[in-house]
Amino acid sequence: MALQGCGQPKRHHPRTGAVPLTRAQPAPGTEAMETVPPAVDLVLGASACCLACVFTNPLEVVKTRLQLQGELQARGTYPRPYRGFVASVAAVARADGLWGLQKGLAAGLLYQGLMNGVRFYCYSLACQSGFTQQPGGTMVAGAVAGALGAFVGSPAYLIKTQLQAQTVAMMAVGHQHNHQSVLGALETIWRQQGPLGLWRGVGGAVPRVMVGSAAQLATFASAKAWVEERQWLPEDSWLVALAGGMISSVAVVAVMTPFDVVSTRLYNQPVDQAGRGQLYGGLIDCLVKIWRQEGSLALYKGLGPSYLRLGPHTILSMLFWDELRKLARRAQHQGT
Repeated sequence: MALQGCGQPKRHHPRTGAVPLTRAQPAPGTEAMETVPPAVDLVLGASACCLACVFTNPLEVVKTRLQLQGELQARGTYPRPYRGFVASVAAVARADGLWGLQKGLAAGLLYQGLMNGVRFYCYSLACQSGFTQQPGGTMVAGAVAGALGAFVGSPAYLIKTQLQAQTVAMMAVGHQHNHQSVLGALETIWRQQGPLGLWRGVGGAVPRVMVGSAAQLATFASAKAWVEERQWLPEDSWLVALAGGMISSVAVVAVMTPFDVVSTRLYNQPVDQAGRGQLYGGLIDCLVKIWRQEGSLALYKGLGPSYLRLGPHTILSMLFWDELRKLARRAQHQGT
């Protein structure tokens, strides 16, 4: 998002240092903010991430199972129905059928639409105000926008996690909530725990999305500008956004995975009659218990599937978002 929409530096030729004269250079922070309003960014950002979710949701199912496997048990002391990415995909398909690889898709789409709609809208406002042009502004704006998006989308993420964890008894890992559908899960949680129950686990979700959003937006902006300055790819090509997304995805997975494991555990844990978690008291308690009882490497459980999910999701969502914005700008220019 601090991409084309938040102002781009002038691209100098890598050998001569000259600025190409093929088109006028806009003032920083003005190019897309004048033509892509925050409300449009809300729709485009949500749409792009929902498109990416359709392709990456099976990886999310596998990642969730791996992160719940061996919960609060010492390494080597528990059965492992899921071993590695390929074997885990096959295990899910055998237990739940091929459609089982798309468990929680409806809740996932709802989460992506809510969370990223808010996130892109807030970040676009920061771009429009010029805040992202300040030192560190991109990272701060990305973190704040991510926190707000995570809070709004938390109920959908809660239900998504619980639906994706559900499977037959012999392959079950983590607590089984036995929801029948998204609406059924909403009704059950509301009836048993009240409206606050829908935001249980939000304390782990907000830091998760804050660090991921800050890393994604800051590194994508820098990586995309760096690729453009090298002039390896045609100007305005979708390959530029693809390359930027590929670089950004590495940073996102590195900083986000420990928070992702914690968030999965907090969302899926059983609760008592008062709606309090029976395994973890919150973010710090969960981190400490995982570290002590499972070892530090447990915070990177499911790292392979996590990258295979977060990596392509980052790449696809950034690519789709960038291309949709180009289409929106062209449509607005043609209409003027």
